[in-house]
Amino acid sequence: MKHSKKVFDNVLDLIGKTPLIRLKKITPDFEGEYLAKVEAFNPGHSTKDRIALYIIEEAEKRGILSPGDTIIETTSGNTGFSIAMVSIIKGYECVLAVSSKSSADKIDMLKTMGAKVYVCPAHVSADDPRSYYQVAKRLHEEIKGSVYINQYFNQLNIEAHYKSTGPEIWEQTEGKITHLVACSGTGGTISGTAKYLKEQNPDIKIIGVDAYGSVLQKYHETREFDANEIYPYRIEGLGKNLIPTATDFDVIDKFIKVSDEESAHTAREIARTEGLFVGYTSGAAFQAIKQLHEEGEFKKGDKIVVIFPDHGSRYMSKVYSDKWMEEQGFFDSQNEATIKKIQYID
Repeated sequence: MKHSKKVFDNVLDLIGKTPLIRLKKITPDFEGEYLAKVEAFNPGHSTKDRIALYIIEEAEKRGILSPGDTIIETTSGNTGFSIAMVSIIKGYECVLAVSSKSSADKIDMLKTMGAKVYVCPAHVSADDPRSYYQVAKRLHEEIKGSVYINQYFNQLNIEAHYKSTGPEIWEQTEGKITHLVACSGTGGTISGTAKYLKEQNPDIKIIGVDAYGSVLQKYHETREFDANEIYPYRIEGLGKNLIPTATDFDVIDKFIKVSDEESAHTAREIARTEGLFVGYTSGAAFQAIKQLHEEGEFKKGDKIVVIFPDHGSRYMSKVYSDKWMEEQGFFDSQNEATIKKIQYID
């Protein structure tokens, strides 16, 4: 990809090369240096731009995709937006099976980008015919000339980040990174980035962020799938109720779990302190750093990179909505609604 142009051919030329931004105000007394890889600077406002473009272009090279074909995918919203964006430029139809947990903002964005959207119940098992996994499989069987991206079980998901995100972080930190903290959903971002970084320096510690209600942390520790770990949670694009093969558990040193409520407040705190309007999973990623700091994980001289996966505009009806936060019971005496700061003049 060329990034030296003053005029770009299309939005796809802008994917990648996202900045590292030093976090200072939210880490006043933390040991170490904290750098955020802000993926909202991608044209589709998320890290998923990387895999959408890479997987689709690989399919084209292999003769799997032809002009006019249909691309099908399961998504919590971000991957779907990125695939829809790439499909527009490259001339493909786009059909998406979306979890009902996805925000209304994300679903509206997908429709605006020309995708046909099937909203599927979030709190059903992965093998339930209503789950977005099974709906996508059925649509792939029914639609002639379709390609199912299947990001959860596609090794190209890992490869995309191995070839882009990992090298970018290594170069941007001049090889001085000591820790990578990243959320794990499909696992492609953390796995591909970690694989590259570990090849450069095996001492770099890779920490995955998981949600309460997800099976990933326990599977990492025991290599056993425990369905008893599964229960509904609110964070999108983080954790899983199945084991994605796009997660390379061997390159991840440990997982840490974060709660819905603390992650939501931390997302808002990032906006208030650093001026970075980031998404729910970014709040989760930095909430993990807070907990790791309390555990004494970091020391002076460490260089910690945290991946902020997407933009806050995707969550206006959720974590940035006082009404939604109040409905979830997330406000208390320490965390009051921002509406109290607003004064209306008649």
